[in-house]
Amino acid sequence: MEMFFDNYIVGTFLVSLFAFLFLFILRRYNNNNNNNNDNNTRKKRFETGYSREIKTQTGAGKGECSPGNGSGDDVIIVGAGVAGAALAYTLGKDGRRVHVIERDLTEPDRIVGELLQPGGYLKLVELGLEDCVEDIDAQRVLGYALFKDGRNTKLSYPLGKFQADVSGRSFHNGRFIQRMREKAATLPNAKLEQGTVTSLLEEKGTIIGVQYKTKDGEELRAYAPLTIVCDGCFSNLRRSLCNPKVDVPSCFVGLVLENCELPFSNHGHVILADPSPILFYPISSTEVRCLVDVPGKKVPSVANGEMANHLKTVVAQQVSCIDCPLQTLFYHGLMEESVLFQVPPELRDAFIAAVDKGNIRTMPNRSMPADPHPTPGALLMGDAFNMRHPLTGGGMTVALSDIVVLRDLLRPLHNLHDAASLTSYLESFYTLRKPVASTINTLAGALYKVFSASPDEARKEMRQACFDYLSLGGVFSTGPVALLSGLNPQPLSLVLHFFAVAIYGVGRLILPFPSFQRMWIGARLIWSASGIIFPIIKAEGVRQMFFPATVPAVYRAPPVVN
Repeated sequence: MEMFFDNYIVGTFLVSLFAFLFLFILRRYNNNNNNNNDNNTRKKRFETGYSREIKTQTGAGKGECSPGNGSGDDVIIVGAGVAGAALAYTLGKDGRRVHVIERDLTEPDRIVGELLQPGGYLKLVELGLEDCVEDIDAQRVLGYALFKDGRNTKLSYPLGKFQADVSGRSFHNGRFIQRMREKAATLPNAKLEQGTVTSLLEEKGTIIGVQYKTKDGEELRAYAPLTIVCDGCFSNLRRSLCNPKVDVPSCFVGLVLENCELPFSNHGHVILADPSPILFYPISSTEVRCLVDVPGKKVPSVANGEMANHLKTVVAQQVSCIDCPLQTLFYHGLMEESVLFQVPPELRDAFIAAVDKGNIRTMPNRSMPADPHPTPGALLMGDAFNMRHPLTGGGMTVALSDIVVLRDLLRPLHNLHDAASLTSYLESFYTLRKPVASTINTLAGALYKVFSASPDEARKEMRQACFDYLSLGGVFSTGPVALLSGLNPQPLSLVLHFFAVAIYGVGRLILPFPSFQRMWIGARLIWSASGIIFPIIKAEGVRQMFFPATVPAVYRAPPVVN
């Protein structure tokens, strides 16, 4: 026994030394960034982050010459969702002449894009758009509550160092977007037009504008030295501007629960159900959004009864685990029982009522790493450029952070007409966005895999270890939550916490009395954890993610155009 504890002490020392070395490297890297003030404005962008995606299509008309931007526009923005509307206001406020073309300017009705993390709210403040979460019955979100196997833990955002108004916000996505559109439309140099962009106009390898169809069916063209495509997750313009590797790991089935209270007020609720998580969060003072994650690329149609069949064949196995006679299951009852056994009791009546009401919505959960093709005259942003699993609600935070960085890059430029020089200069966009984007993207992908149930013993242990690690409180909860919320976008900190969870899981297995079987499961746990996070990091780009200062593009000076 004495030898065992000696080995334990040695092992603990080695793990602590390993963590110390990583933290030392991180601290030294941060100090080097702070000491190099020759490019102070550009260095600041490492903390704010930034994203970009490009797609090109040849669409110039036959026999028609480029008008040399005779329309007078500086920037064309395709799409007026969260990214497009916020970008239109931001660039318009800086004096750019902006032309926004949006397929449908009526209020959107979506079941995602309803939770803005505190880091995203800070970006909203930085852009001068914080009033867009007012007068839409938005709810303050102060953290999360996790539920697993009858246990729960509350994880609060580390907001002590911020002003009182800083927190997450949850709301109806459409109301938020309309407020930003309305604010952008108040600028005299910003024009919002309803129309469908059918192609990008290309001349000698440079995007010079767009071809679009108005709501009256008229085919028109618009020209500008810079076209920014923000047409969302279903973008049909990005293919020639990037290498789109879209993955659909699951779909959300959405319901709205009315007139109910969540167990923890002003918190999002995550139920670690089988086979994958269930989310609850308020979207107004009287409504709670419920999102049931269904693994797979497609959810069967609700309208033609395929959903009922899906529930019977896929979810019924869960129902049998709670001793519910299979022969009594029918469409509504099956969904209630299969999901409700994991739902907190306070929500059961409201959940049943929402299912009986029948307003069931579905949405594919897409992820796509940023892999752009730098193209003169065009940029990609928002979900058209980069997507991650919506489990962590980080999409809007990434988009707003990207806009802050793009704004800072464009501010020194008075003329955008030198497309080649502008493209070379804006290549820094892909690196400067990485602190925020890669942290949130990696965490979203990794957490979804960890939170999803698996028959593999190592994955089960990892899931339980994650719940128990977050339940420890202190730095073990505030650290990961600060990463998730966008308040501390440090990729290295993310990796350290992720493997700390894995090591904690191994410790739970082998202490106090290790066995060969438990040690084998522990080894597989580490292997499984590596298999989760390293492919995501590779897709994000190791150099840009961890060593952005070594990328030459970040040091390029703004082009001088006569």
